[in-house]
Amino acid sequence: MSKKYNMSIGGESVAADKYVDVRNPANTDEVVGQAPQATPAHLEQAISAARKAFGSWRHSSEDDRVGACQIVAQVVTDNAEELAQLLTKEQGKPLNGLGSRFELGGCAGWAGFTAGLSLPEKVLQDDDEKKVIQQRVPLGVVGSITPWNWPLMIAIWHIVPGLRTGNTVVIKPSPFTPLSTLRMVEMINKKLPAGLVNVVSGGDELGAKLTSHEGIDKIVFTGSIATGKKVMATAAQRVVPVTLELGGNDPGILLPGTDPAKYAEGLFFGSMINSGQTCGALKRLYVHEDDLDATTQALVEFSKNIPLGDGSDENSMLGPLQNKRQFDRVVELVEDAKDNGGTAVIGGEPLGGDNYFYPVTFVTGVSDGVRLVDEEQFGPVLPIITYTDLDDAIARANGTQFGLDASVWGDNRKETARVAAQLEAGTVYENKHADIAPNIPFGGIKCSGFGVEFGEEGLAAYTSIKIINAAA
Repeated sequence: MSKKYNMSIGGESVAADKYVDVRNPANTDEVVGQAPQATPAHLEQAISAARKAFGSWRHSSEDDRVGACQIVAQVVTDNAEELAQLLTKEQGKPLNGLGSRFELGGCAGWAGFTAGLSLPEKVLQDDDEKKVIQQRVPLGVVGSITPWNWPLMIAIWHIVPGLRTGNTVVIKPSPFTPLSTLRMVEMINKKLPAGLVNVVSGGDELGAKLTSHEGIDKIVFTGSIATGKKVMATAAQRVVPVTLELGGNDPGILLPGTDPAKYAEGLFFGSMINSGQTCGALKRLYVHEDDLDATTQALVEFSKNIPLGDGSDENSMLGPLQNKRQFDRVVELVEDAKDNGGTAVIGGEPLGGDNYFYPVTFVTGVSDGVRLVDEEQFGPVLPIITYTDLDDAIARANGTQFGLDASVWGDNRKETARVAAQLEAGTVYENKHADIAPNIPFGGIKCSGFGVEFGEEGLAAYTSIKIINAAA
């Protein structure tokens, strides 16, 4: 009998009447555990608990808030291996490499760094006329919805800034990967005051109820563009602030004449991190037509040294796609590319069996207008697109609704800087990709997002400005 995981509401473990199986994407016959299906009553209970806790937490001291974030960092550190094992089982990513242990390290790092951030008062004017002070005050109850690709790290990105700024949190993890978040919040709640962090689990309809609830004062959502637009529309009805980190179709441009072997490792992991299931991963690569063969050869040769397998195998470096819907989408996009003249120079076919494994795949012979290029594939597939004119490549890289990340690669740093200045994205990298850090604000433009996370700017998004204007 698989283990049942419960919700955490008001500091208490809360069971549900209904549970659903969560299966291992590396072996879909294996049930990892059972996740509770919250009812509207559970959601009401969680928001009520968060509102009650906010009544006192909003007046907490800086030391208390810093301490709460440090507790989260310590709990994650102390229980990293248990959480990593569970994360690998339900998400599929390997324990090693840029996998579950890496993700737990990121959780601790982000929580610890955020604990040390602050938003001090600013004196805007102090003279014979008046004294004006600007304060940053908490918003209230934060409603958080997290995705299935980096479930724990993104949960930390939502929870910890909320606590640090005096808010309380109700979090709903993806129905594909709820178990590790349920377990992590359960652990955190043993150390934190009751009601600061609450977790409910269920389907997409529960997320819609959370974001539309009048008891939610701030929404943080990481997920698809389509759902993000719905969240923003819902928030507009009550004029609730939102932070949205949405999809990306990140372009990379290799400068003409660049030796691709020099950058093969960066290009590979920039695109294949988490088997490509990362919003900010490299999703389309533009190379000069004269460099196509050398680029594909360098990437293919590098990929042959990266083991794909069950994430619980200590030797695996890449795992399966997380769920059937995503697996089917990747298959569909690759088949469509092949139907439209594309060639898979390696990979290009599912591995077969009761799992969602799809091999590393590089596709040539495609260009703008093919779905694999125009849409976000979110899998271990990279289209390599040729160009003859660099400025045309820049225009094509920018010519989409996406604007999360972009990158330019080459030895001429003056030229990489010129291209970087022209690429339209929230973050533009030179000779690297998908290199995020807790001190660097991160967010998208266009349809890839609204607002930023990380650093002081990300922390401020969990507050409103309050002005104290006193006569002299």
